[in-house]
Amino acid sequence: MITKDVKKQLIQIVGPENFDDSNAGRLVYSYDATPQFQSMPDAVIAPRNTDEVSRILAICSEHQVPIVPRGSGTNLCGGTCPTEGGLVLLFKHMNRILEIDEENLTATVQPGVITLDMIRAVESKGLFYPPDPSSMKISTMGGNINENSGGLRGLKYGVTRDYVIGLEVVLANGDIIRTGGKLAKDVAGYDLTRLFVGSEGTLGIVTEAIVKLVPKPETKKTLLALYENIDAAAQTVSDIIAAKIIPATLEFLDQPTLLVIEDYARIGLPTNAKAVLLIEQDGPLEIVARDMEKIEAICKKGDAVSVQTAQTEEEAFALTEARRSALSALARLKPTTILEDATVPRSEIANMVKAINDIAAKYDISICTFGHAGDGNLHPTCTTDIRNEDEMERVEQAFAEIFEKAIELGGTITGEHGVGAMKAPYLEMKLEKEGIAAMKALKAAFDPRNILNPGKIFAKDARKRVVTER
Repeated sequence: MITKDVKKQLIQIVGPENFDDSNAGRLVYSYDATPQFQSMPDAVIAPRNTDEVSRILAICSEHQVPIVPRGSGTNLCGGTCPTEGGLVLLFKHMNRILEIDEENLTATVQPGVITLDMIRAVESKGLFYPPDPSSMKISTMGGNINENSGGLRGLKYGVTRDYVIGLEVVLANGDIIRTGGKLAKDVAGYDLTRLFVGSEGTLGIVTEAIVKLVPKPETKKTLLALYENIDAAAQTVSDIIAAKIIPATLEFLDQPTLLVIEDYARIGLPTNAKAVLLIEQDGPLEIVARDMEKIEAICKKGDAVSVQTAQTEEEAFALTEARRSALSALARLKPTTILEDATVPRSEIANMVKAINDIAAKYDISICTFGHAGDGNLHPTCTTDIRNEDEMERVEQAFAEIFEKAIELGGTITGEHGVGAMKAPYLEMKLEKEGIAAMKALKAAFDPRNILNPGKIFAKDARKRVVTER
């Protein structure tokens, strides 16, 4: 609860135009991209600089006001829903690329920078920032850092954590710290940079980040390989990696997903295939040509019924954009779309896809599966209707079994979407009680009054998705 006195103090910091506790203003930030999940904040605030963030946190700490940092709200784990009310912190004013350092191959950004704007800015200088979440047109760098976002290029290039080398962070009590820097090596003390990346705003508020860049690839090629059975497609993934080829992109789509994407994108995707691999390689011209020739041969040897290489940049772009549109395409089918992620060793992809299909049949629900096959990260996606309580109960049971199966196969409950509120009830499956206890000790050390994005990562009792009101 924000008292009149606290409200007055906050307005003195940011000005009345950057503080909103109206019903309409609060409603806009009561939900994110997570289906069937909503909770009203007490107010919304938009600081203009790090000093203001520091002063805001000092007040929130003194009065035990929960505070939730928020980017564009594209996350799928309920991570930016203010489940315990309090203050939503926006970064619309802190949205600048502060520097692109071509000598040290780094960029320094504020948290409100749109991911695609960042990518385009560095590419204009012949450089490359590889992390490419499907939401990159609207997601922010701060959100990517909090969630440790991945993307289609994760197999070859890694995820957000692999590129963040320095941070400015405001702690719960208002203290400002800096970690890392423009350094290729730094082992001075604990690696706080990597600790904050992926912590979902529960340990501190990121106000600035230094990310490393790499030279922009000279060229790239894209192909589609079509299969009559999923096992053959999954085996091809393993065969490509075993041949010591690491593609930039190695994506899997099952037939139900393919049908929906083609109906949405209408670019001539082969909807008769049972499974499709979308493969892209980038780098020097001669290496890309060599790798793609080998990949094509591996696909054909692995019983691909067709292997088609994009003939133009426009055709290649259309294929990757169609894959990025999977969630949007599926969301057209029914009122509620639940996109999850479960990651397994790539050698277990076929077993995981089969298990997902069996579980969907067991609970009589519709699940489409696609994902980053090269790193074992699958996205089983259920189209349903929140108003059908019986079906929603079966959906919950099905996803619980899917997570259990992923762990049984040596995997995890989330590869890139984060824990937030949605996966919190399942986290103990992966980390066990001792792991949870260690994480809670870290949380208590950084945030003893539990004001930073409370109610996330650490589960309460129920496994249900809930709608709450304040």
